[in-house]
Amino acid sequence: MKRILTMQDISCLGKCSITIALPVLSAMGVETVILPTAVLSTHTMFKNFTVKDLTDQLIPIARHWKSENVHFDAIYTGYLGSAEEIEIAKRVFDMFRADDTLLFVDPVMGDNGRLYPAFDMDYAALNAGLCNGVDIIVPNITEACFMTGTEYREAYGRDYIVSLLGRLSGLGAGVSILTGVSLSPGKTGVMGYDRRDGTFFEYQNDRVDAAYHGTGDLFSSACVGAVLRGKTLQEAVKIAADYTAHTIRVTLENPDKPWYGVDFEKTLPDLIESLRPEAE
Repeated sequence: MKRILTMQDISCLGKCSITIALPVLSAMGVETVILPTAVLSTHTMFKNFTVKDLTDQLIPIARHWKSENVHFDAIYTGYLGSAEEIEIAKRVFDMFRADDTLLFVDPVMGDNGRLYPAFDMDYAALNAGLCNGVDIIVPNITEACFMTGTEYREAYGRDYIVSLLGRLSGLGAGVSILTGVSLSPGKTGVMGYDRRDGTFFEYQNDRVDAAYHGTGDLFSSACVGAVLRGKTLQEAVKIAADYTAHTIRVTLENPDKPWYGVDFEKTLPDLIESLRPEAE
């Protein structure tokens, strides 16, 4: 069984970060070890949430694992709430990266052309530095623009995405994957560039007219999980994109109309089924 370490926060209520990564990766048959950066009562779309910062615990936890000779087949970072946490993530990479360890970075910091309120351009630059030398990065268009100093566009063509991927590749990751990419009307998906062999790849599915918190975490978790289960990156991207879109559709059908996250618990059996060879 493959083992992955994921470093991000825990929102006790809210379906994002570790409360998505842990159940999704575990259901996919990947042993999931967590390095929680903070514990929040809810995610930040709720009002009056509480936060307990755990930054001072991260290196002691990692050192304990190191003393136990723990090996990780992959390390996956998501939302990192401060510059200090980004620097600690780099130290964790250095401590545990082996020849067969996949480094997967989701540089969570903004959407719709804006950084999240807690972040600034200095933070974006540090996230760009975190991407250097890792295997796979999966920013959305907003995050890619801030990390590369590119003008954000609501309307764009293929040439814009190709150019943005080229700039992303310059940050030093092996494979750069842009999420939330629409290459034709009514479609959305991803486009990626593998700088190791100079190839582009893409996958589009039907756009679902809804937006929920945590869907980026859902895509990233399903994608890295599929890679660890032996899928090619292109297969993993398709599985993750289809699963995310399917989960949004199922959530829209919920008569209780949940607003703070998607009903991924209902669709986990479908994700597991998609890993079977006959499902390809």
